Amino acid sequence: MANIKVDGQLVEVPDYYTLMQAAEAAGAEIPRFCYHERLSVAGNCRMCLVEVKGGPPKPMASCAMSVKDLRLGPNGEPPEMFTNTPMVKKAREGVMEFLLINHPLDCPICDQGGECDLQDQAMAYGVDKNRFSENKRAVEDKYIGPLVKTSMNRCIHCTRCVRFTTEVAGIAEMGLLGRGEDAEITTYLEKALSSELQGNVIDLCPVGALTSKPYAFNARPWELLKTESIDVMDAVGCNIRVDSRGREVMRILPRINEAINEEWISDKTRFIWDGLKSQRLDRPYVRKGGKLLPASWEEALSAVAARIKKAGNKVGAIAGDLAAVEEMYALKALLASIGSGMTDVRPAMSGIDPSMPRSAYIFNPTIAGIEEADAIVIIGANPRKEAALINARIRKTWRAKGLPIAVIGEQADLTYTYSYLGEGLETLTDLVAGNGSFGETLAKAQRPLIIVGESAVSHATLGKQAGRDTIALAAKLATGSNVAEGWNGLALLHNAASRVGGLDIGFVPHDGGVCSADQIALAGKGELDVLFLLGADEYDTSAMGKAFVVYIGSHGDAGANRADVILPAATYTEKSGTYVNTEGRVQVTNRAVFPPGDAKEDWAIVRALSGAIGKPLPFNSLTQLRSVIYAEFPHLARIDQIAAGSVADVAKLAKAVIKTKSAPYGSAVSEFYLTNPIARSSAVMGECAATAASLQQAAE
Repeated sequence: MANIKVDGQLVEVPDYYTLMQAAEAAGAEIPRFCYHERLSVAGNCRMCLVEVKGGPPKPMASCAMSVKDLRLGPNGEPPEMFTNTPMVKKAREGVMEFLLINHPLDCPICDQGGECDLQDQAMAYGVDKNRFSENKRAVEDKYIGPLVKTSMNRCIHCTRCVRFTTEVAGIAEMGLLGRGEDAEITTYLEKALSSELQGNVIDLCPVGALTSKPYAFNARPWELLKTESIDVMDAVGCNIRVDSRGREVMRILPRINEAINEEWISDKTRFIWDGLKSQRLDRPYVRKGGKLLPASWEEALSAVAARIKKAGNKVGAIAGDLAAVEEMYALKALLASIGSGMTDVRPAMSGIDPSMPRSAYIFNPTIAGIEEADAIVIIGANPRKEAALINARIRKTWRAKGLPIAVIGEQADLTYTYSYLGEGLETLTDLVAGNGSFGETLAKAQRPLIIVGESAVSHATLGKQAGRDTIALAAKLATGSNVAEGWNGLALLHNAASRVGGLDIGFVPHDGGVCSADQIALAGKGELDVLFLLGADEYDTSAMGKAFVVYIGSHGDAGANRADVILPAATYTEKSGTYVNTEGRVQVTNRAVFPPGDAKEDWAIVRALSGAIGKPLPFNSLTQLRSVIYAEFPHLARIDQIAAGSVADVAKLAKAVIKTKSAPYGSAVSEFYLTNPIARSSAVMGECAATAASLQQAAE
């Protein structure tokens, strides 16, 4: 620790703090454009100038000088810095004047207007005149993809975008070319950026040089209603803010949560909003004469109730990737009331057994815990596509510590270097035996992190046993003899927001029920009369035979096309729903807008259906439903907390007898931008998918 005086106030800070951080610790505000807490220091903009006592007779950049760089006074007095002297004021005014020499001052037509750092700081630290009358320089706008719009005349060369894409996103595709007046920020080859995180440069840009292309000229920030919520595009559970106007979602932005997404979100999370209003189901439909025809709620519910009464307990239910805990619990209770235990939230042929402990299916080390790992093994997963923010956290740790990483499965560009060991279970078996150089590395690791993807535990050809054996082998790696006490390194990486919540409440086969794949097989053979699809579109609907299919969902996707009755539901921005992310953290979405037309919240549809069949469920409101859930599953009431998995349970998993000799691993996500019905309804996501395909083809 070190002492420093800031504007006469003595504060104690760590000696590695920059002068800017020391000033903020003392409550002084330092303006900046290029400095960002999560990026390397560039010292470009010079807006953060301060005066240092005993230093050179000129202002110093506070972002690039540490407290330990300052000298003590002649009698050992602590160093001093000043943030509001006439020298500092004049220096900042000069910097602002230089920044505005070439800036086009087109605030009325700039999408950054109203939330622009340059606007705010020009008001606070600038002057009301400009002594330069020369022509402003002109810079050609660059094409960097379908997501980010460029207006490079506004660029102030802070290089935040360059540092983000290089350091956080892991792509060396942006840079500054030229010198002096000819300097330009550009993609070197004038092509679209290939990162799944590129949209974050919009938030980072302190001026309007990089703005959102899909959102361009749509709204002003003061027109929007801002709702804090949770993302469901993957199982990470990023914290987001949904900005809406009227009944329409206008944009989605990140919220800071150091434990999950820091302040980044993926492009799918950010730009999915146009899919929320496309191909929506806004009224019930009933199939008559082979065609789906609009119907009233009474007619649709009566048709379903009649088939359920006729079917007895030959009724199954499969939950999709975006289902919240509330509707899954309600649907499970509905099926239980008619004597059916055929529920499933897992992908087809999943090796996650309902009898397994919670530590077998969550990301035990937590997302923030990735930074504590000293070795990582990725099994049957491509975290760059399945969980882009977890991949960014792995890259952050790799850059900071240079930790060894190994991959078993798909050999893909993960934005960091790794040792590729092989493609299947036999390679994992060798690693458990300690064979190879990485086996020796792992044996020495005190905090090994074993990431297991859904592809590795859901094997369509070899069945569930291969997945269970993979979990057992991963548990053996995570519980080595050298592992630090209390460290739980088994990390299952889910890619669906509904998965962990569904497993927590037991939306899995029970009381004689069968899994999703077997339900579909029974339906194909005519042995399952009614099948509920709760937003489930990722299954083979053509194999469901003549079963009566009831689709409860929001979009006209595969499930709706196969359905005999469609009951229109709300999306995650139109309801309050509980989701449990891959690390087991309980989070709740908030309603930003109302569902379109006659669409209802999913749990309310199930409650109405229970009344139609004469077996009403014991709740009439969301509050009552949650009270019932919390009574049965108390950990779901602890919002933003994790019910940790047991290390002892992981040790028990490691004792299982391995029966599978060989099984190839791949990745559960082949197309990042088109993983769910909302994404497939989005024109922006479709354009991104086409762009990504063309980039991949060009690379090959």
